[in-house]
Amino acid sequence: MLAWAIYISFAGALVQALLPKGKAALSRWLALAVATAGLALGVAGYAASMDQGFRVIVDLPWVPSMGIHYMLATDGISRVLVLLTGLAAVAGVLFSWNVEHRTNEFFAFFLALIGGVYGVFLSFDLFLLFVFYEIAIVPKYFLIAIWGSTRREYGAMKLALYSFVGSAMVLIGLLAAYTTAGSHSTGLIALAHAGLPVSFQMWCFPLVFVGFAILAGMWPLHTWAPTGHVAAPTAASMLLAGVVMKLGAYGCLRAGIELFPHGLDPWGFSFMGIGSWRDVFAILAVIGIVYGALVALAQTDFKFVIGYSSVSHMGFVLLGLMTLNQIGMTGAVLQMFSHGVIAGLLFAIVGRIVYERTHTRQLADLETMHLSKRLPFAAWAFVIAGMASMGLPGFSGFVAELQVLIGAWKVDPWWTVAVGVGIVIGVAYVWRALQKAFFTDKLPTAHVLEDEHAHKLAPITWPEVAGFTLLAGASLVVGLYPRVLLIQIEPAVRTLLAGGVR
Repeated sequence: MLAWAIYISFAGALVQALLPKGKAALSRWLALAVATAGLALGVAGYAASMDQGFRVIVDLPWVPSMGIHYMLATDGISRVLVLLTGLAAVAGVLFSWNVEHRTNEFFAFFLALIGGVYGVFLSFDLFLLFVFYEIAIVPKYFLIAIWGSTRREYGAMKLALYSFVGSAMVLIGLLAAYTTAGSHSTGLIALAHAGLPVSFQMWCFPLVFVGFAILAGMWPLHTWAPTGHVAAPTAASMLLAGVVMKLGAYGCLRAGIELFPHGLDPWGFSFMGIGSWRDVFAILAVIGIVYGALVALAQTDFKFVIGYSSVSHMGFVLLGLMTLNQIGMTGAVLQMFSHGVIAGLLFAIVGRIVYERTHTRQLADLETMHLSKRLPFAAWAFVIAGMASMGLPGFSGFVAELQVLIGAWKVDPWWTVAVGVGIVIGVAYVWRALQKAFFTDKLPTAHVLEDEHAHKLAPITWPEVAGFTLLAGASLVVGLYPRVLLIQIEPAVRTLLAGGVR
């Protein structure tokens, strides 16, 4: 059932590419239908597998001489991320309802990207996973380069180059694992239980992990993320933060930790208290959390605030993975879902609802516009999204971050103390952006007063209300009843820690 989410997305992209120009309305409704179908399949597949663990969907020989199979399968982790992709896809279409320039081509690239993301989350053959991973990179470039804004060519090229460098590192590591295991299979399960030498895992693990972690926004290889987010059109920003960064985190978990578990073993010596790759990447994750929050606090561009907040929140995912315990890794997967819906919502509010009406993202300019009165829906929508981003109880981020913190405390309490500093700074940058953009008392200049009277901001549209309701509702549902996702995530993490699927 879930495999059809891939096929429908690619079929939708092909139909969009063949649509004649001037059919913008048809293109929008077709994109919404395809995205909704993918979400419906994700929900149905999730519900049908509620009491099941690992399930093979398709397993067909693809290149038999090399042991490559077209193998699609799911466990609790991949099912949650497929569900996230469906939510992000529908919301992305709704917040792109105003796209008029080459509309069918825009949605063709959009749906092709979604199809690639579905493919990564469902692939249990590493060659197939790599193919889908590469497919997802190409549409990202064109979405930003053609429909983006601030330094769009630079942002698109930087994102593509970082992505391809990471992909090259991953490919080298996977080919090395394939040949070391005897060149019989590229299946994840087969390679994970091929008995790869510990010495081999020690050098191959960081290669593959870093290759994927680049796309996950790991400090200091994160600089593509804020630049790409700001340059991208709203839907592309939502997908970059919502699901594309999760491809990197998922690869770190699935092709890094699960394939090379001994790569995280102690080296046998320590330097300044660092004695394993686990320590290295945990420290980089902590730095990313604090650094991202500090830089977000200093930004003057509203979208850069959200861009650096994504770097900070993705640090929780990487830190949770490095705890290597049940509660920390469960929190990491839950944070993938939580950050996906919350970051997507924040980018939608800033990029679509605010920027498309005010034509500025500068907080200094927004301060004088009195948006809480002129655009009250945007103000209160950002209040809700901001509270979710801060980890307020009742939203999905609270449960996810709490689990990561507990898991980190069990390993090294100092990690948790440092992250606590990042959380406090996170509260500060959200409140600062909220106050400056919407609730300031700063008096407008005469020019701005004249502009306010002459130009009434466009009213909120039904796609914007629907998109906000979908993403905010998802965060609330998971925050109030996290068991709806934990019932799938916990058994999958337990199985992975016990040695993976056999």
